[in-house]
Amino acid sequence: MRSLRSIPALTFAFVAALAFAIAPASAQSRLRDAETEALLSDMIEPLVEASELEPGNVEVVLINDSSINAFVAGGQVVYIHTGLINAAETANEVQGVLAHELGHITAGHVARFEERIAGAQGLTLLSLLAGVGAVLAGAPPEAGFGLFGVGVQAGTANFLSFNRNQEAATDLAGARYQSGAEISGRGMLKFFERLRSLEIRRGYSQADEAAYGRTHPLSGDRIATLRELLESDPAWNTPDNAELQERFLQVRAKLFGYIAPANRTLNIYPESDTSRAGLYARAYAYHKDALVDKALASAEALLAQDPDNPYYLEMQGQILLESGYVDEALVPLRRATEMTRNHPLIASIFGHALIATEDEANYPEAEKVLRAAVARDRLNPFAWYQLGVVYAARGDLPRARLASAEQQVMSRAYPAALRNAQAAEASLPRGSPDWIRAQDIALEARSALERLRDR
Repeated sequence: MRSLRSIPALTFAFVAALAFAIAPASAQSRLRDAETEALLSDMIEPLVEASELEPGNVEVVLINDSSINAFVAGGQVVYIHTGLINAAETANEVQGVLAHELGHITAGHVARFEERIAGAQGLTLLSLLAGVGAVLAGAPPEAGFGLFGVGVQAGTANFLSFNRNQEAATDLAGARYQSGAEISGRGMLKFFERLRSLEIRRGYSQADEAAYGRTHPLSGDRIATLRELLESDPAWNTPDNAELQERFLQVRAKLFGYIAPANRTLNIYPESDTSRAGLYARAYAYHKDALVDKALASAEALLAQDPDNPYYLEMQGQILLESGYVDEALVPLRRATEMTRNHPLIASIFGHALIATEDEANYPEAEKVLRAAVARDRLNPFAWYQLGVVYAARGDLPRARLASAEQQVMSRAYPAALRNAQAAEASLPRGSPDWIRAQDIALEARSALERLRDR
């Protein structure tokens, strides 16, 4: 009998594509950083306006993944991998990617993508039933598997062709949005050329049969289609935004220093590199290796150049806090929080530092800072956890349980979230906003548990 392993490899590629397509983006590792999120927001804002989407309604989410990728997964959210940030050389290149992803949003491609998946799955299921029916009717098992394989290949080819057409159309939409925003398309072409170099190294070519098993057109085709359009655009010779580029270089270095092993960071950004990007990357590398003096020296060198930079102050405070210098961390963290008007991510670290002093006199300020943080960003589990600690320390156990439930439901710890929400509801004043919120969390956790049981 022909084994399942001998079913054409394309079958498994198709199944893998479906599994990836339906995997929730939220299940991937989101990386949050105030400076990076501000940069990405500023990079996409003019493109959003050119696309005629509502300004402020499009969010860019950073995913901690080394692959060179960006995608949309429903709603007006663009997901971008840290690997793509690291691979790009300019902010303009990343803007080319963001423009492309906005094209997916404006065209409603996610909904159409799901429709195509459903159609492809239906064709695959019909092929499977036909194969099983043939075997039950007396045909050899090989014939049944053959019918299944043909159906899967047909469904896969149809699905991939549709997806490649979508990608090509979205490239053109992205080019229009860059033109409308008066942003040069040089970065878009440069990034596709970078992808083409990767494809060549991995053995793809225009004549390669594997090109037809791809979800995206070959980068060479994309370059050929876009080059004339972009080079003839009035924005082609527009200089890159120097301030945006400097911010990009620093954020790229910061992320690399935070994510990569310290020795690799020091190879890419050696001590001879005295740029702000180099100092930023090494500060995190030294901090990882517990070289506190060197990490603080790098932070101080940055602050000497720009003493009013809240993100440098945040880093200095973080290094001091995590190195055990809690009281010393309060000054830069308080200043960074004030300068950013209580940015939720920075305020969360400041609130944590206030609690870490173990001085009850600091708890009222910690509560105030953390309550402001969650009011602006409810999807901040770290802030909720710290707020729960403050409530517990002050003897307000019902609200401590409610804060824990908030953090746990976001972390998908549904049984614990349900227990804490129910306990909070039983003790909070009936009809109060917190009592209503406890009910909502309990309902959300219970529904999630029921869905998991049904699966």
